[in-house]
Amino acid sequence: MKIKPFLVAILIAITTTSCVSTKSTLKNVDDNAPIPTLSANNTFVLTEYSKDKKYGYDADYPINVFYKNTKDENLNAERFLNALAGPKGEKITFSKVESCCPFPTKRTEIGAGFLDLYELKWEGQTEPVKLYLNIYEKGYLLVPIGLSIKK
Repeated sequence: MKIKPFLVAILIAITTTSCVSTKSTLKNVDDNAPIPTLSANNTFVLTEYSKDKKYGYDADYPINVFYKNTKDENLNAERFLNALAGPKGEKITFSKVESCCPFPTKRTEIGAGFLDLYELKWEGQTEPVKLYLNIYEKGYLLVPIGLSIKK
């Protein structure tokens, strides 16, 4: 028996929305945040550091990179991550570990979004850093505690 892609999409939408509460737990969404400036090498220009140890490290305080005006939904996440360096300016590498932590949003057709969990590594590091990024909402882009701005 062949399952039609449309039916699969509907089942996923029903399953996803039934698991999402109607109230978002995200604490740092700000629709008034400015659209980030791009550098010559197509990364976000970061100028400020977070003072909140939860920023990016806690699912309720994700880094909100908002993708609505780009062709690729991962583009803004990569623009942000490519602007970062290790604590002493080390070159970082990153990979997407998973999508998790569903939350309600008006920016998707199904009314729910997922956070993306990325793992960051650099030379001399004892344990990889994991950051939560949100491609659906806007917020001020800051450098998470323990990282620096790429030179």
